[in-house]
Amino acid sequence: MNGSIGALQLADWRRRVFGLYSGVRQLSVHDPAAGHELWKSGRDELFAGHPLSPLLPDDRADFTGLVVPRYDPDWRYELEVRRPEEPLRITMDSASDGPIPFSLVGTVHIPYFGTLDVWRLTGYGDGLFLPVRDGLAGTPGGTFGGGRYLLDTVKGADLGPGADGDTLVVDFNFAYNPSCAYDPSWSCPLAPAGNTVRAEIPVGERMAR
Repeated sequence: MNGSIGALQLADWRRRVFGLYSGVRQLSVHDPAAGHELWKSGRDELFAGHPLSPLLPDDRADFTGLVVPRYDPDWRYELEVRRPEEPLRITMDSASDGPIPFSLVGTVHIPYFGTLDVWRLTGYGDGLFLPVRDGLAGTPGGTFGGGRYLLDTVKGADLGPGADGDTLVVDFNFAYNPSCAYDPSWSCPLAPAGNTVRAEIPVGERMAR
């Protein structure tokens, strides 16, 4: 692929993702299920027709839509981000972008479920990063073995703040697979230990097989 054309296509992909999540946030204020339907249809459109779709050519030819269960409001939360007692920095490896530095912003507590770490990308672009790897990871028809993303704001995946300035909307119905789940040539930061839980999360994007 011509590098200039590829850069323009990447810019278009990100522009569309930012626009999609903007629409999702607006709808979800009053009707999260409608926001979820917009999100599903928008992602299906990108995967089916965009030049930078992560689907492999054979998979794109047979593509009829991503596997996403019906919206379940019990998996939507507005959660306080609890500040860490001590600063923590980690580096996640990426074959395409090299080491990616993150610092811990805090944790969110999911009722009856546990805690997840909220990270900040400290390199170029900045942004919040919230992955999750659940008990269905790597199982047939379950979730991606390396974990899914809930938030990746530097790339547009942002469900917005809660009613309080120190809270985030954490809606597991919007958990999605990183591109490397579909094409192994992509390299994606995976969920670290503080973002791994034993419980099964039945909502959000699943693996087809």
